[in-house]
Amino acid sequence: MTLIKKSLAAGIAVAAASSMAASTAHADISDNEVRIGYLADMSGTYRDLAGPGGLTALEMAIADFGGSVNGSPIVVFSADDRNSADVGANTVREWIDQRNVDMVAGLVASSVTIAVTKVLEENNSLGLVSGSAASSVTNEHCTPNHIHWVYDTYPLANGTAKAVVEQGGDSWFLLTADYAFGHALEADVTSVVEASGGEIVGGVRHPFPTSDFSSYILQAQGSGAKIVGLANAGADTVNAITTASQFGLTQSGQQLAGLLIFLNDVHALGLEATQNLLLTTGWYWDMDDQAREWSERYFEKVGRMPTMVQAGIYSSTMHYLKAVEAAGTDDPEIVRAQMAEEPINDFFARNGRIREDGRMVHDMYLAQVKTPEESTGEWDLYEILSTIPAEEAYRPLSESQCKLVQN
Repeated sequence: MTLIKKSLAAGIAVAAASSMAASTAHADISDNEVRIGYLADMSGTYRDLAGPGGLTALEMAIADFGGSVNGSPIVVFSADDRNSADVGANTVREWIDQRNVDMVAGLVASSVTIAVTKVLEENNSLGLVSGSAASSVTNEHCTPNHIHWVYDTYPLANGTAKAVVEQGGDSWFLLTADYAFGHALEADVTSVVEASGGEIVGGVRHPFPTSDFSSYILQAQGSGAKIVGLANAGADTVNAITTASQFGLTQSGQQLAGLLIFLNDVHALGLEATQNLLLTTGWYWDMDDQAREWSERYFEKVGRMPTMVQAGIYSSTMHYLKAVEAAGTDDPEIVRAQMAEEPINDFFARNGRIREDGRMVHDMYLAQVKTPEESTGEWDLYEILSTIPAEEAYRPLSESQCKLVQN
């Protein structure tokens, strides 16, 4: 009888302790909910590379995680930043002040991201940057409150520009989007071209966004450069390539180098216009079995294959949710430290890790657009030529201007 009582008492004690642990974990989640805000261009120049498709990827990650963390439901807010730094910053400020959002995801235009990360730092919140390209996001604009996930201008330059110069493209004219991303890409490409023995013979900066590229392409043609480098993205890149084709730029002996090309750009332009184009990417839907399996699930929901940004949104969200679960809290400082402790090896990233500057470094890939004859289907667009190892792809910390890095 005594033994039964002891066992019963022990059972009650264990149950009570478990209940207390569960309620404590629940209590450490602010508002008893994990609140995520998805901020991106939902209707403009960058809509197709992130946009609504990125929100779907984020929702897939939440569903795959189970919809809650340690019993606390995951709630999502979303907004269109319209590629405006003011709109983005004000939206995130309102999310933090009025809705107690724990983490901001998406973040595409670099000018928006730089404005938003300042708000995150002021309010000690957390951001996961998946769409922005400017390497300054984790260099001079680094904060302890954000992580840059998918790619940046440093590996784009080191991959594409370096490969083009090595193939004989040693004189360049740069066509640059006139804002933070374009400036960063222009600087990184200039550095790589000159270090590789080439030269920048000219360039022009265009407003963001731009629909008429006629005068810029004429300037590029008049420069006599072998390579016309497109330091822009999204619809701007598509419009520039279309205009260059109309003006016979490549037919007259010059070559286009797309310094930031997304899968949706190639799909929109078609293989006839983009065949043999070299590009650097952080991921490709058809690169291996894991990537294909996830991409086919995504395709069933969206009707398009995902870009590297949309895949990265899923990957970063999943890593975040695992960190919240492991830490038992959504406190941004604790969660960021937990995220940095765990390596990233999933369908998106190989050999991934988060550095002290907030840069998630992982393998990048030099790819070439297939010819119409080589392609076996609508989305069979790239051939991966080589892997750029994580430790070689990104700016070395020894060159960092980030305040979080001790040089």
